[in-house]
Amino acid sequence: MANQTRSLRTGAATQSLADDALEKVRDLRHAVQEMATRGGAAMSESATAAQERLGRYASTTGRYVTEQPVRSALIAAAVGAAVAAVVLVARSRRNRYYY
Repeated sequence: MANQTRSLRTGAATQSLADDALEKVRDLRHAVQEMATRGGAAMSESATAAQERLGRYASTTGRYVTEQPVRSALIAAAVGAAVAAVVLVARSRRNRYYY
């Protein structure tokens, strides 16, 4: 009889621990879902803000090119030449180490 009582108490304690663990897992799941929802909303807001900024930059650039076509072409040529020079220098340094 004493063994049966002890067994019932052990079973009840085990069930109580399992119920507590299950409740904590549920709470954790809800917290993770809420964090994921908030993170997604924040990313969406950031993407929208970036699109708006990019749109403003594009319209400003288009207006500048329309107003100053020669200067825009010279700036583009200078930037292209600078990028080409950097690529050539990087390429020549990389090839030098293979010998």
